[in-house]
Parts: sequence; C-alpha cells; structure tokens
Amino acid sequence: MKLSIGISSDEHGLPAYAVLSAKMNMSGMMIKKIRLYGRLLVNGRASRMKDPVYEGDIVEAMINEDQDTALRPNSGITVYYEDDWVIVCEKPSDLVTHPSWQHLNDSLIQRLSEDRLHPVMRLDRETTGVIVVAKNGYAHNQIISSEMHKEYIGIVHGKVDPSSGIINLPIARSETSIMIRVVREDGKNSITHYDTLLYNDSLGISMVRFVLETGRCHQIRVHSRHLGHPLIGDGLYGPSSIDYSDEVLSGSKAEALISRQALHASLLSFVHPITHEKLSFRSILPKDMMNLISSIG
Repeated sequence: MKLSIGISSDEHGLPAYAVLSAKMNMSGMMIKKIRLYGRLLVNGRASRMKDPVYEGDIVEAMINEDQDTALRPNSGITVYYEDDWVIVCEKPSDLVTHPSWQHLNDSLIQRLSEDRLHPVMRLDRETTGVIVVAKNGYAHNQIISSEMHKEYIGIVHGKVDPSSGIINLPIARSETSIMIRVVREDGKNSITHYDTLLYNDSLGISMVRFVLETGRCHQIRVHSRHLGHPLIGDGLYGPSSIDYSDEVLSGSKAEALISRQALHASLLSFVHPITHEKLSFRSILPKDMMNLISSIG
C-alpha cells in the first residue's frame, strides 16, 4: 500500500502523523504500522512520523500490508470494478461472504483471491447481488467511515400496506438462537425504507425495493417477517421455517418457484477511499427471481 499527499499551507509545520490523521483520515493503528513496518518518505527521503512537514512537501507513506493483491483468473465471480484498493463484484447464491466455522474452505473472498481481502459489507449466504471488498485495511476503514447507499429487491408474501414507508424497529439476537434475530425494544436501532414496485393479487406476492439506513444482521428479513410479509423462500424467517411455520403460505405456488430467500442486492454506491469519487453499481436480478417476477407480470 502506498499513499502520496502534498502538503498545503494549512498543514505547514505540522508533524507528519498529524497530517496523515487529518488529511487521510488514517487511524492511529495504521500510523503505528507504517512507523514500525513500513516507510515514511518526505520528498523522497526517509522521515519520522513526529518530524514537521512544510508547504509543498510530498509525503509518501508505504506499508507492505496486502500489497499487490491478485485475483484468481478463473474464480467464477463476476467482477464489475477493480483497482489497487477495491473490488466490486457479484455474489452468487449459496455462497458465504467470508469464511465461518460452518464454511471454512469456500467463500466469496476465497474464490476471489489467495491473498487477504477485507469485506466492507456482508450478504447472507443465499442473498445475491453487488458487493464491495477492500484490498487492504486502510481502504476498508475509509469506505465504512463514509456514506454508503444500498438498495435491495425482495419478493414477499402478501400485499404490503401501506405500500411504502419506513420500518423503524430495533433488532436483537434471539435469546434462544445464535442465528435468529428478532424485533425487541432493547435491540439496536434498525431502519429500513421500503417501496412496493409490483403486486400480484392471484399469487398474493409483492416485489419490494428496500433501502437500508442501518445495516443490522438479517435486517430486511427480520423487518419483513415482523410486519407479516416474510420473504418468499426464506428458510429461517419464512413460512417453511421451524420457528415461523405457516402451512398455508408454505404450500403456496410462489414458495415452490424458488429454493432460497428472494432477496437481491441491486444497487450499491460508495465513495472511493483514495480518489473520493462516488462510484455506483447496479446488478440485474438473477434468473430464479426473474421467474418470480414474470409470474407477477
């Protein structure tokens, strides 16, 4: 990782670490890593973090962390964008974002590269769509500290009434399960904006756009179920699940048309950690959700 910045008149005389912290939003931990394991150059010469810098100086901070991350040539993952700092790609269904105790040997980041990657966001195993992964810790921290916009398309049971609105209900881990989340007063603040796009009366299903204001685990799935409109195919919160079984809904035609939760990350916008350019990516619906959509009309 290499960062290069020019010193302005406002930063004249400040120590190098203060400029890196203020101008590059660099954490104290990252500054320490550069001091201990990397290099700090001022106008091409080795310098110390505590040394002052002056207007017109060029400061270069370097560390070998995650240097030259290489993507696998035949990963099977669609990559929309890649540079020295980030990867934006399409996560398929039935694949976890990063390794877990249940999925040690196969995950999105393992398929992308043998080198260490830093997922900026996480999509559930069955959820498809666009996702951003950072190539190093600095890029990761920069992205999560700036504004991100995430939109999802979901297909749910029933007619959502009102057709659009805001779900502001706190979410906490269930006291009886390490996986299940529930709406509970002592939970974390959780806000979901939604807008119904299509409704099919004969099938009793709706296509809904969700926009996350917060990013809690299973947020859309929990909020949808709590309102009485679980995602079609959701094995944890849907009508075929153990905890929320519903014989009528579980036997519906819609449930038979898809083998996973009908949820897709359709749009992602974020600020590039180095150029500060706003990047935006859209992802089309996968075939299994398109089959459901075609049944709606």
